[in-house]
Amino acid sequence: MRYIEGVSRTEIILFPDSLDDYISEDNPVRFIDEYVNTLDLKEFGFTYTTPKDTGRKPYSPFDMLKLYIYGFLKNVRSSRRLEAETQRNIEVMWLLKKLTPDFKTISDFRKDNKKNIKKVHREFIILCKKLDLFSKELVAIDGSKFRACNASKNNFTKNKLNKMIKEIDKKLDEYFNDISTQDEAESKQKKHTAEELKEIFKNLNTKKQEVNDLINQVEKSGETQVSLTDPDSRMMHSDKGDHVSYNVQVVVEGKNHFILDYEVTNDGNDENSLSMMAIKAKEILEVDSLTAVADTGYFNKPEIKKCEDNNIECYVPAPKKSSNENSGRYKISEFIYDKEKDSYTCPQDKILSYRGTYNKGKLQNKKYECRECKLCPKKTKCTTAKRNRTLYRWIDEEIIERMSKRLKENKEMMVKRKSTVEHVFGTIKHWSDQGYFLLRRFKKVSAEMGFAVLAYNIKRAIKILGVKQLIAALR
Repeated sequence: MRYIEGVSRTEIILFPDSLDDYISEDNPVRFIDEYVNTLDLKEFGFTYTTPKDTGRKPYSPFDMLKLYIYGFLKNVRSSRRLEAETQRNIEVMWLLKKLTPDFKTISDFRKDNKKNIKKVHREFIILCKKLDLFSKELVAIDGSKFRACNASKNNFTKNKLNKMIKEIDKKLDEYFNDISTQDEAESKQKKHTAEELKEIFKNLNTKKQEVNDLINQVEKSGETQVSLTDPDSRMMHSDKGDHVSYNVQVVVEGKNHFILDYEVTNDGNDENSLSMMAIKAKEILEVDSLTAVADTGYFNKPEIKKCEDNNIECYVPAPKKSSNENSGRYKISEFIYDKEKDSYTCPQDKILSYRGTYNKGKLQNKKYECRECKLCPKKTKCTTAKRNRTLYRWIDEEIIERMSKRLKENKEMMVKRKSTVEHVFGTIKHWSDQGYFLLRRFKKVSAEMGFAVLAYNIKRAIKILGVKQLIAALR
């Protein structure tokens, strides 16, 4: 048949003179090679930067770092798969000059240098800043759940453990009843022999002791749950269900959507991460003031105040969870605050006067109370309390009111937030297939995330400037 035909497998082929001929001038591996060679890995604390004169020669940390960056750039993360790439991938052969370290050596490099990966990421951020790739006015903050290397069945809450104890006790009672009836006529149909029951009791009591030990472990740690495979991971809720995960926080600049910094946490929500990420961004950008935008999950009054104290203007919408509004009663926003008189006016023009300052939860609040509720014909539309209507106002509520005003005047900020930060997680988790961790414990997981973030940023820089221009910037 008339098809395009390949060459004969037995035909002698004349290969190019060198490996370099296989790698085009705009291949990303050329940038990886140049970039890593410019780093001071000794200053960063990488192992084997000064090898000993005696003993077996180690692999250069420069080569090992190049291999890992390439792997995350090409969605190859495991040490065994990286080992395979060194033996079959022409780009890796060029990058490592045909070195073929085994998977254990590759894995040990990451394990021994887990604290230093973030320094490599920060060095790349410095390069991007020199190239004027960042916005110095706006950053967006967001968090996403990444699956941990811990099955759901190996995660236990105190309630789950107590249920397990009850189930074990129920089974023990059932087998005790079986023993008590074994001498009766029905015993011919009993399910277990005495020896089998004895073994069952032993196994159940052992299991019960293990569960009790886990309960004690949870109580001593002060945590609400315990994970057996990866003790630092936690069961978290997400749009796709409940999974044992880590919550990864990122702060993204608004111009080209580079990830300025990241943090791996095991908090199930985002409300305590706003100031941490915003202040990091301000320090990286080296600016006097900054605008930070985040979604409702970050609404936390003390966190917003910390940002304001550091000259960071926030745009964080408040959650809509008013029981009064759902019941058709007056919303808090319908009560007008008078700063000069330090009082509120209700929708019926009655005054709620200041009655003192109290600690409510973790916040210091001022209490306001109306003294005319009993005579008000609209009381049922205002409150269900038998006494007067009261309001609590945080002592720094003006910060939240200013932010609410900004949000109303600049509704496009929430659109900017979405277009700036949400696709970042989509790229890492879905396009790069890195929505789960291969490693365990905070330090190792943070190193793994560091490579993922660095690879994402390198892809962004190559897309914007190209390989040649990036290499020129290094020289």
